[in-house]
Amino acid sequence: MRKVIVILLLCVGCARLSAQINPYYDEKLFHFGFSLGVNFMDFSTPEATDTIGVRQSTLLPGFSVGFITDLRLSRHLNLRFQPTLHFSERRLTYKAAEGHTLPEGSGKYGSQFFITSIPIALPLYLKWSAERELDYRPYVIGGGGISFDVMPVSAMQSPVVPDFFNYFVEVGFGCDLYFKWFKFCPQLTYSFGFRNQLLDINGSARNVASISTLDKFYSESLRGLYTHQITLSFNFE
Repeated sequence: MRKVIVILLLCVGCARLSAQINPYYDEKLFHFGFSLGVNFMDFSTPEATDTIGVRQSTLLPGFSVGFITDLRLSRHLNLRFQPTLHFSERRLTYKAAEGHTLPEGSGKYGSQFFITSIPIALPLYLKWSAERELDYRPYVIGGGGISFDVMPVSAMQSPVVPDFFNYFVEVGFGCDLYFKWFKFCPQLTYSFGFRNQLLDINGSARNVASISTLDKFYSESLRGLYTHQITLSFNFE
C-alpha cells in the first residue's frame, strides 16, 4: 500500500512539473501584448429635470482593441500601461413625467436616439497577482487615466453631444493562463468617469443656425452626463 501511495505522489509531482509551461515568464522585466474585447458603455444622468426623465436604454455591445506594456515591480506587483481604442454606441431615452408632455415631433410615448463614441483611453494600472498554481494565476487590477473621444462628424448631428475629454478610474480582475509561447488573460473591468460629459449645445462645434428648438430641448433637459463602462477583454501577452 505504501508503495502505491509513493508512486501516486510521484506521478502527481511529475504531472505538476510537466504541466507548468514557461515557468520563468513572469521574471521578465518588460513584456508586451495586445488586447481584444467587448465593452458596454453607459451614461448616468443624476441631474435630469423633474419634467423629463432620461435613462440609458438596453446596453449595446461595442468593440475594444488595445496595446499592453508591462513592467515587473516585484514578485506580485506589475505596472501596466494599456492604451485602448473603444468603439461604442449609447442610446438615451426621453420620457415625460406625469402631467407633462414632450415637444411636438418627439414621439407620443417618448423619444430615443443613439450617441456614437470612439474614445481613446490611456490608463495606467497596478496589477497584483497571486502565486502561480500550475498554469494559471489570478490577479486584481486597478488604476485610472484619461480618454479622448474621436467621435465621427455624424455624431455632431445628435441633440446631445458629449465632451471629447474625460478622466476615469478603473478596477477589475482576471486570470493569467500560461501557454508555451504566450499568456492568455481573460479580464473583466469596470470604469467610471468623474468629469461631466454634457457639452453645451450652443458651445459645441456645430453650426448654431442648424440647432433646432427640439435639439435644445433634448440638451437642456440634462444637467449632467457621467460615463460608466464594463469591459470584457482577452489579453495576449
